[in-house]
Amino acid sequence: MKKLSPRLLLHTCCGPCSTTALERLFPDYEVTVFFFNPNIAPAGEYTLRRDESRRFTEKAYGNDVPFVERNPGYDFFLNAVKGLENEPEGGTRCEMCFRLRMEGTARYAKENGYSFFCTTLTLSPHKNAVLINRIGFETAEKTGSVVYLPSDFKKQDGFRRSIEIAKDYGMYRQKYCGCLFSVEHLK
Repeated sequence: MKKLSPRLLLHTCCGPCSTTALERLFPDYEVTVFFFNPNIAPAGEYTLRRDESRRFTEKAYGNDVPFVERNPGYDFFLNAVKGLENEPEGGTRCEMCFRLRMEGTARYAKENGYSFFCTTLTLSPHKNAVLINRIGFETAEKTGSVVYLPSDFKKQDGFRRSIEIAKDYGMYRQKYCGCLFSVEHLK
């Protein structure tokens, strides 16, 4: 039976991050998971994260939560962060990456009649939820007609809960944020 809840486009970066977000949002929204991550590299890592996100969504929510992917390619990301290659992890390059993904999500939401958009990026304890939410509000204002739903999914034990759910589903958990610059940060 179709839900009569407001339609929400949930940007997700990976399967584990979508766990807690979906658990919290699904009761109140008609959620679509949106995988828009031109920053993830190499290609095999991108495919693994996308497939794991899709697998979790389908296994946990079946046809109740559609999964949509848009992939403009890694060059799209590289062009957006040109000149910021030497920025520290968590700096201006990351802010640009958040903005890039939020804008892509907001555009898709507007073009496809969603009332709200949101992101799972706030689940990570390594991500600045205040910054991400500010970018979300700015993007909503710039895009118009779609409301940004602020979040901090790591709160109320959200990150711990995501680890539990990921373990229950045997999910792949990556060791770096996504771009090749964040891989270098691990070394």
